[in-house]
Amino acid sequence: MAKSESLTGKIDWITVLLYVILVFLGWVMIYSSVYTDEGKSIFNPTLRSGSQFQWIIGSVIIAFVILIIDSRFYVTFSYPIYAFLMVCTVSVMFIGVVVKGQRNWIRIGGFQMQPSELAKVAVSLALAKYLSSLNVDLRKWADKWKAFAIIGVPMMIILVQGDAGSAVVFATFALVLFREGLESYFLIVGSVVIVLSVLALLFTPLSIGIGLTILAGIIAYQLRRKKLIWFIAGIYLVSFAYVFSVNYSFNKVLKSHQRDRINVLLGKEVEAGKDWNIRQSIIAVGSGSFFGKGYLNGTQTKLKFVPEQSTDFIFSSIGEEFGFTGSVILIGIFLALFFRLLFLAERQRSAYSRVYGYCVACILFFHFLINIGMAIGVAPVIGIPLPFISYGGSSLLSFTLLLFIFIRLDTQRYEVMR
Repeated sequence: MAKSESLTGKIDWITVLLYVILVFLGWVMIYSSVYTDEGKSIFNPTLRSGSQFQWIIGSVIIAFVILIIDSRFYVTFSYPIYAFLMVCTVSVMFIGVVVKGQRNWIRIGGFQMQPSELAKVAVSLALAKYLSSLNVDLRKWADKWKAFAIIGVPMMIILVQGDAGSAVVFATFALVLFREGLESYFLIVGSVVIVLSVLALLFTPLSIGIGLTILAGIIAYQLRRKKLIWFIAGIYLVSFAYVFSVNYSFNKVLKSHQRDRINVLLGKEVEAGKDWNIRQSIIAVGSGSFFGKGYLNGTQTKLKFVPEQSTDFIFSSIGEEFGFTGSVILIGIFLALFFRLLFLAERQRSAYSRVYGYCVACILFFHFLINIGMAIGVAPVIGIPLPFISYGGSSLLSFTLLLFIFIRLDTQRYEVMR
């Protein structure tokens, strides 16, 4: 009894409360997105809201189990958990079931699981374990490559499976590496890569090549130093080759629907109907005005104008029914959770717990940023859920695991774990 009271006294109930609020809001909004005039109960198992309720119950049970397990378990078994989930992620290509044209699900009884969601938990644990190890220094190239490998292996496996949206999420772990000592010039290189990628999609390789040639010539003329000129020439050639690779990948590697989504985001002309999802989502959000149309009264939702309105575009239902006010409140709850996680991460005495906390915050923030950006037309439609809100058992389970493992680590923050 004393141990139980001691544990409950150390749990960060603010984070737990924010979790409960978001999960509840997600559940009622899933019901709204599938509600019809038949008026079926929110608990009806034939509706997505009823199915989500079952996953909520399961996630709450799992959260409780996580809290009663000693946090040293996660530290000790970080690498085995990572290895096991990598095997599961690879096995999907052989024993997985096809859902919406992609073989990245495993069916267990009456439920379907997406190992790529749980892979985020595995990478968070393994990265925390590695970066908290003695003598690991991200200023050393050998240590950098090992950290990159932990992140890159599942990213490439998932990319091969055709799930580019889930694969992109793993790039957010780079922010954790910067917090743990990765040099700032990687951020500069990353920014240049992003700029070149956008330019390669907006203009022809020839026009970009001419621009790069002129820019390199001006810089070389101003410097007039032989060694620096050769360095600039090398950067120029690498940049030019990268532009061609982006152009080739866009036209030859990406699927047609993925190219259409990027073209819509960039404002390029596409075939009629290709931008239907984003247009209808923006209309739904805008039609909510300041206070919204009221719960269960969203016309865009009821008439099924917005595809995937209980998953990828659930924010459009929130914007339509609760308007600008409700959207701001929801965003405020998410921001409160993010700042709370950063606060908890920084107060950790264990490097393992701190790194893991930043992993959780980065993953949740990336999902939040891209999903809402998708709904209002400022981010590409890559099919990732809004944490705790979108329908989906795999995503709810993975987010719950991520969050509550950190809550458990925080309860033992005075114990330095390696």
